[in-house]
Amino acid sequence: MTAIGLRPTTSADNEYCFQLHQAAMGAYVTAIWGWDEQIQRDIHARVFSPGHWQIVTADGTDAGVLHVERRPTEIYLSRIELHPDHQGRGIGSRLIRSLLHEARQQARDLTLDVLVVNQRAQAFYRRLGLHEVTRHGESDIKIRMSAKPPQPGSIHRS
Repeated sequence: MTAIGLRPTTSADNEYCFQLHQAAMGAYVTAIWGWDEQIQRDIHARVFSPGHWQIVTADGTDAGVLHVERRPTEIYLSRIELHPDHQGRGIGSRLIRSLLHEARQQARDLTLDVLVVNQRAQAFYRRLGLHEVTRHGESDIKIRMSAKPPQPGSIHRS
């Protein structure tokens, strides 16, 4: 089994995170907006948050990035991107199952947004128990998905 780790990002991870985003999400960004290198770099410069994002490691090798916001009523999965070389190996499933467990323990929802064109990710999230809540953004390009904790008195099987 792959050993998965997390470490805080530093400013030295800036370019890695940008290149990872292009590798993992470039086709989806291109399908909606087209890939403009300067615009994407400007967006990345605004959102990259050293110390708040985490680098996902697989057997000691950088494999992706994770950004989770713990809010009062929900755990919001702001970003999970794995390099294509590391996709399909159970890494994302293990990370999200861990967040689902944390959300259940704290009686919070786990929520995330996924681009409407990213059908592979949508199917992946559905397999893990998330469901579509709403569509939003310009021309409804994003789907909000959520997994709600079991209600008191309900039966929950893991």
